[in-house]
Amino acid sequence: MISISHKAKQFSVFSIKLLIVIGAFYFIYDKLAHDESLNWEKFWNVAQHKFTFSVISVLLFMSFLNRFLEILKWKNLVSFIKIISTSEATKQVLAALAAGIFTPNGIGEYAGKALYFDKGQTKTIVFLNLICNGIQMILTILFGTIGLFFLGYTFYAIVIIGICFLLFGISFLTKSIKVKGYSIEKLISKINEIPKTIHRKNNLLAIGRYIVFSHQYYFLFLVFDVDLPYATLMATIAVVYFLASSLPSFQFLDFAVKGSVATFFFGKLDVSEWIVVFIATLMWFLNVVIPVVIGCFYVLKYKPRWNS
Repeated sequence: MISISHKAKQFSVFSIKLLIVIGAFYFIYDKLAHDESLNWEKFWNVAQHKFTFSVISVLLFMSFLNRFLEILKWKNLVSFIKIISTSEATKQVLAALAAGIFTPNGIGEYAGKALYFDKGQTKTIVFLNLICNGIQMILTILFGTIGLFFLGYTFYAIVIIGICFLLFGISFLTKSIKVKGYSIEKLISKINEIPKTIHRKNNLLAIGRYIVFSHQYYFLFLVFDVDLPYATLMATIAVVYFLASSLPSFQFLDFAVKGSVATFFFGKLDVSEWIVVFIATLMWFLNVVIPVVIGCFYVLKYKPRWNS
């Protein structure tokens, strides 16, 4: 009976892993092959002239650096409970990314990473992942708000600042109130338990990742001969990234969400719609599709911790 139970578990895990991998590849293919907003003939004509070996090398290096900084962030945060190698952190981050491709805003990544640790550490891993993503979101809001001010959307920037202050005020007044045993006061206490050196390194890596990602976006506009001042382009990228990240979406729809938001803002700067759509698609391909494909390899290699 024990043997049958073990075999059943093995089959279930194999089925789930296979569904994740097949599903990931299907959604990637479906979006690239059937999206009517993508004029592939026009893109290939431009790509033959624009995408030289040097350009492709720079784009791939920036994608690698973007994801590598995320891996270092995770390795640094996990050191709070356990020292892991860079290769182990890579496996956890990429496998979790592949597992979370079907979930809203990548929520599945939380469960994906937790599977690599003992069950007793699940809450801690989810909490650390929240901090990992939280600092990135804070930077996105900060730079996005600055971008709104720079582009002249002062009213909206002030509204966002007002909302942030309102939420902060509510949090302060209700910090002791517990909901199912949890409170903001307890959350702050948990955050303070993590050494400041880990927090500082996490913040620096998050800033580095934001700089790399936004400048990869900027570099693609240069490749497509978009002639706008550096500050204007970067401010618009910051606003687009902020607003798109604030909208509920799935990883496999990431380019569609960012593409629609980008089309609106860059359209006001007279940037051709097809250029904006293709750049959003390329950013999605470079920073989501490639890591997910690699992550699928780690998903297939995953071995459950039966005794955890």
